[in-house]
Amino acid sequence: MIRAGDSAPSILNVPNLITIARILMAPVFFWMLLADAGELGPLRWAAAAVFVIGIATDSIDGHLARSRNLVTDFGKLMDPIADKALTGGALVCLALLGELAWWVVIVILAREIGITIYRMLALRDRVIPASRGGKLKTVLQAVAISFFLAPLWIVLGDWVHWLNGALMTAAVAATLVSGLDYVVAGIRERRRA
Repeated sequence: MIRAGDSAPSILNVPNLITIARILMAPVFFWMLLADAGELGPLRWAAAAVFVIGIATDSIDGHLARSRNLVTDFGKLMDPIADKALTGGALVCLALLGELAWWVVIVILAREIGITIYRMLALRDRVIPASRGGKLKTVLQAVAISFFLAPLWIVLGDWVHWLNGALMTAAVAATLVSGLDYVVAGIRERRRA
């Protein structure tokens, strides 16, 4: 008798469908953010909400996959790509709107693209899941970007800009440290092999 979790999970399981939905949310989010064009109106608030929902569902699909034994290589690979589509696109859009320095975008995207390529190349041997440092980096980026997206300074005052700067600084630092961690772990793995 076959019980739940005894056979390999389908690629089209619920956690993977959530991941695919998150990827499809990205262009909708980009359109709303850029269509607002820095006016900080209803489209801006809606874009911030779509981003928060898209990023928040990351923990839902991961929890479902682990708790229901539905973890797949597809999910391990596509889940971080969904994160990168949302966060990377948000960063580029914020820079295009003149609200975020391009150097921040370049540093974060260079790390993200570099580690993604590294993980894809490693697929020949194994799938490299996100590390704890990588997960912390993702959370910090999500929080920092969410604060940049939601024009809270309109409601709470200009001090929010200082908070935004501190959050983005922490996100950049975590991005660099976690990227270095992947490289060091990869070098150690090769030496062991």
